Amino acid sequence: MPLDQPALANAPVKLGAGISLSDLRVGYSEQDVLSGINLDVAAGEFVALLGASGCGKTTLLRALAGFVPVRGGAMHVDGHDMTGVGPDKRGMAMMFQSYALWPHMNVAQNIGYGLKLRRKSRAEIETRVKEMAQLVGLQDLLHRRIAALSGGQRQRVALARALAIDPPVLLLDEPLSNLDAGIRATMRHEIRDLQQRLGLTTILVTHDREEAMSMADRVVILNAGRIAQVGTPEEVFHTPANAYVARFMGAGNALNATARLNEGTVELNLDGDTCQLPRASGPEAGVHFPEPQDGPVEVMFHSDAVELGPARKPGESLALRGTVIQHSYLGSVYRHEVRIGSTRILADDPAKVPIGSAIDVSIPATALSLFPA
Repeated sequence: MPLDQPALANAPVKLGAGISLSDLRVGYSEQDVLSGINLDVAAGEFVALLGASGCGKTTLLRALAGFVPVRGGAMHVDGHDMTGVGPDKRGMAMMFQSYALWPHMNVAQNIGYGLKLRRKSRAEIETRVKEMAQLVGLQDLLHRRIAALSGGQRQRVALARALAIDPPVLLLDEPLSNLDAGIRATMRHEIRDLQQRLGLTTILVTHDREEAMSMADRVVILNAGRIAQVGTPEEVFHTPANAYVARFMGAGNALNATARLNEGTVELNLDGDTCQLPRASGPEAGVHFPEPQDGPVEVMFHSDAVELGPARKPGESLALRGTVIQHSYLGSVYRHEVRIGSTRILADDPAKVPIGSAIDVSIPATALSLFPA
């Protein structure tokens, strides 16, 4: 059920609140979960917090909402210090992973619950509930019980309830994780469309790389309670700041090599075989080497960047020779496991290469990232 486009088109576009975090430190008991967090979120921006389980992303979201006390640093929303302000006075709405809907209430009562707590009149609540229900395509289900709704419909109820209080900041804690793949893909686009039309400042917590990249203006990668990198989806994908970010963004292939820097190029030695590749410098395309130095390096790249067969651009690609030891069909491509020396890499290709085949492998320099080993 798509969102009501006429309703969205007529919805007033507002500008959410800007958020500024300065040297923020958050934790439980004696343990710091987050430290040294510095982040500015522009009004109306959509930011995704991405990272492995336990990295601190949900703790950061809960600290923003006021559910976890700040132990150090500062948190400002539209210039106002929120560090010691209670959750009910921050003007933020949070949508939980479980949706936290009241099962004994119907759809209308759930949507209007926050308004009731704010002591709005019955007429105001009724009008606002109808507006929100139309906005998310639930206008025909207002009297239905929560237990009778599908997962996608429950997600819409939770979203409508969060939006009903007209928040300048919307906090989303893995809101799509309980939906099946088809509905999840649809809801990604619908939430993003709604956020842009309403101008809400939105912060999403997710462990799903594709979800973060398809929805957010910027992605914040967290690692062990610190920010590893902040950037647009394109920046963190193509120019990861370190090996952790590269792996988290899907660059699962890694080869051990020794690097030697030359003017504008880098010479790689892999088990005695050497090649000279252009090094990225400003607008010039080449190998991504954020901490250039001679010595042992990890050469990292994505499986879809690997080309099976002779290099199409000799001198601009890392050329290797390997043996196909396994393959699987992913729907649009075959994923091959290729043994190169003592290392195995994954390579995607539209054509299936027989197991046991000796094959040339090449990776364009622009798809390579080097990090000190």
